[in-house]
Amino acid sequence: MISTLLVANRGEIARRIFRTCAELGIRTVAVHSDADENALHARVADTAVRLTGNTPAETYLRGDLVVKAAVAAGADAVHPGYGFLSENADFARAVLDAGLLWIGPPPAAIEAMASKTRAKELMGIAPLGDVTEADLPVLVKAAAGGGGRGMRIVRRLDELGTALEGARAEAASAFGDGEVFVEPYIERGRHVEVQILADTHGTVWPLGTRDCSLQRRHQKVIEEAPAPGLPEGLVKELYALAVRAARSVAYVGAGTVEFLVADGRAHFLEMNTRLQVEHPVTEAVSGIDLVAEQLRVAEGHALPLDAPRARGHAIEARLYAEDPARDWAPQTGTLHRLAVPDSVRLDTGYTDGDEIGVHYDAMLAKVVAHAPTRTEALRKLAHALENTTLHGPTTNRDLLVRSLRHEEFTAARMDTGFYERHLTELTAPAPDPYAPLAAALADAHGRSRFGGWRNVPSQPQTKRYLMAGEEHEVHYRQTREGLTADGARVVHAGARLVVLEVDGVRRKFEVSTYGDQVHVNNTALTALPRFPDAKAQLAPGSLLAPMPGTVVRVAEGLAEGSAVEAGQPLLWLEAMKMQHQITAPVTGVLSELRVLVGQQVEPGSLLAVVQAPL
Repeated sequence: MISTLLVANRGEIARRIFRTCAELGIRTVAVHSDADENALHARVADTAVRLTGNTPAETYLRGDLVVKAAVAAGADAVHPGYGFLSENADFARAVLDAGLLWIGPPPAAIEAMASKTRAKELMGIAPLGDVTEADLPVLVKAAAGGGGRGMRIVRRLDELGTALEGARAEAASAFGDGEVFVEPYIERGRHVEVQILADTHGTVWPLGTRDCSLQRRHQKVIEEAPAPGLPEGLVKELYALAVRAARSVAYVGAGTVEFLVADGRAHFLEMNTRLQVEHPVTEAVSGIDLVAEQLRVAEGHALPLDAPRARGHAIEARLYAEDPARDWAPQTGTLHRLAVPDSVRLDTGYTDGDEIGVHYDAMLAKVVAHAPTRTEALRKLAHALENTTLHGPTTNRDLLVRSLRHEEFTAARMDTGFYERHLTELTAPAPDPYAPLAAALADAHGRSRFGGWRNVPSQPQTKRYLMAGEEHEVHYRQTREGLTADGARVVHAGARLVVLEVDGVRRKFEVSTYGDQVHVNNTALTALPRFPDAKAQLAPGSLLAPMPGTVVRVAEGLAEGSAVEAGQPLLWLEAMKMQHQITAPVTGVLSELRVLVGQQVEPGSLLAVVQAPL
């Protein structure tokens, strides 16, 4: 029996495993980097062990340090979560060699399936060799790991070399393994997967399907179970292929077999030999705790012969600290407030006041809704996200709400190209026009020495805010009849709550202020000074860092004075385990190069200047 479990991971998955351990009476051990010293998962565990350093390569990818931590903390079992070392056979062996129980499949099964190239060979599929024009488009893909890292779509043959180099670097940083391969890229396919659970007594459960077609940068954004609209015959085929894959490697524990479905056919992608990020939707429809089942299987318990029947429909949305309108740029800073309605499940590794840093994935939380039908689950999740209080860096919350209500998604006609087709419309600004006024009234009340308004006539007051990239100036006046403001009657004006009557309809605005950052309901604003300071103009062609990160690569031979072409890659930033390419804005000459490889930069930092010819 397991008495103490170390989770070799961080964030929401560590907390989620700890939750099951608490229910089962199992003591928990967390590991944390220096950057995660005050992280939520380290605070809630019974014991926490420091891994010196900040980056994944220094900490969560150091299997030797994790095993040492487990032994030092008196753990008798290790759960890898997902990502990091979860599909590393050498780490699994090191855990077993230390006399600890490994919560996962046998190392040989990980070895056979964790490499996507070997998994395809096992299923009778060969990757592409020498790529020709006839093979395009193709997908460059990391052999290890997942989460969309180390993946590049190539549509032109002259882009293949750059894609291979970038994918290798990203995969090595995220998984400690730079092996990549090339396969055909299937346009407009659906990403469908089968959850499996297997014990040591020969039972393998196919625990239903999931659809994970809504993806950005090959990383899933919205997932649901069961996958809607699949013919019964295709579902049976998917089950059979998943069970075949599991039995071929004597699989034990929870795993996922992934497919692309196109033209009614299933194309095997890979087998993930671990728990998936989206496992909560399967838990919701099956009624079982997959982590609890993982632990029981590891202890040697047998599964019942028949898997539980699915009940209803579940949908999960991943909240990311990122700006979808700016090429999904990751965001950092303080998460001031995160509160989700009780009607849905929330899995998160953050709480109010936590810092979102640059070293790890940008996912803040997963929000999951379960209902009798897909239509009800969609409505429930969209409503919950819309009413979530989320104060801090820019997130994808509005994108999620619009995606869940998009006609193509509600009709279950989505595919993996959904965001390529619809991103512009889904990220079009739609701020509340009365949010600046509500912010100004709340600010004025908060600044009043007596906590209220003087009952004397006054001159119009003005205040300026930046909202959705545009400046807004609002006006209000105190009269003997009360407050009057731009296009609205002021019913109530407090420091935290403003009520306006617009066209005879009362509207409530909850206002929260953090320095010059103001959140009015779901609209974020920045208070601007009354008299803006004169600022030096940036030189034309200046390239600014779109996010905090580390310069990991500068184009070969690039130096001040180099001739460059518009769109040419100049340098690469790594932030939150993803690499981001910085390209020349115009054809001209690189007049300034302000950064070196290894240098950390903040958002807005000047990276380089490309001067166009006169």
